[in-house]
Amino acid sequence: MIINKYKLRSNIKSFNLSGMGCSAGLISIDLARDLLQVHPNANAVVVSTEIITPNYYQEQLLFLLTLVGRKIFNPKWKPYIPDFRQAFEHFCIHAGGRAVIDELQKNLQLSAEHVEASRMTLHRFGNTSSSSLWYELGYIEEKGRMRRGNRVWQIAFGSGFKCNSAVWKCNRTIKTPVDGPWADCIDRYPVHIPEVVKL
Repeated sequence: MIINKYKLRSNIKSFNLSGMGCSAGLISIDLARDLLQVHPNANAVVVSTEIITPNYYQEQLLFLLTLVGRKIFNPKWKPYIPDFRQAFEHFCIHAGGRAVIDELQKNLQLSAEHVEASRMTLHRFGNTSSSSLWYELGYIEEKGRMRRGNRVWQIAFGSGFKCNSAVWKCNRTIKTPVDGPWADCIDRYPVHIPEVVKL
């Protein structure tokens, strides 16, 4: 559309990553980088758009119906939350604090194992801001849980209130790293974290 609209040259390469949802933004940057390495004197433009009109999702319709139902009929109705456990094998939740992990575990209906990497990262490293997601990914790898085809959802929060996420798919089974941040202590994890800490 852009090439036609602005009557750009016919030798411009165009790649359409539609249908990949929010992950297309990350993938497009990787694609642009690879193309620029092959064509070093070229320029790349990445255009990200949100096109909802042609798409129909049942998960969105259910959410809308429960939202309307709560507003009109009964405010105590529980909102519809999709079962994200069907889409992802692993979750890396920003370890900004225990309350953050607790609330996401509760609202996304995740098991203790799903949030284990987040809790153990918070326990060992504390709140390391945005780098906590990579410690959590490292934890999953050190535990030997990352298998070919597994999908990981990384969820990060920032000030303001900002929320960003990335979805990764494992291309091959990961061998247990020998030099990662967990290598010297992974055998001691997970540790028990009490519900209430006595002062």
